[in-house]
Amino acid sequence: MKTPPRPVLWFLFLFNLAVAAVAPLAVDGAQGVATAVGMGVVSLGAGVALLRGRARPQHG
Repeated sequence: MKTPPRPVLWFLFLFNLAVAAVAPLAVDGAQGVATAVGMGVVSLGAGVALLRGRARPQHG
């Protein structure tokens, strides 16, 4: 699977991180916690992809 472009990864990382931080405050109970966990996982995945892309330059 091809890695998305870096601007897309930055958007996914920052947007999902922000939503994960605000979700428990905006939504009560288990739904807020579940939303925070889900968005946090997506943000972590984008962050890992950003770090991997930095380690080896992409050509093409």
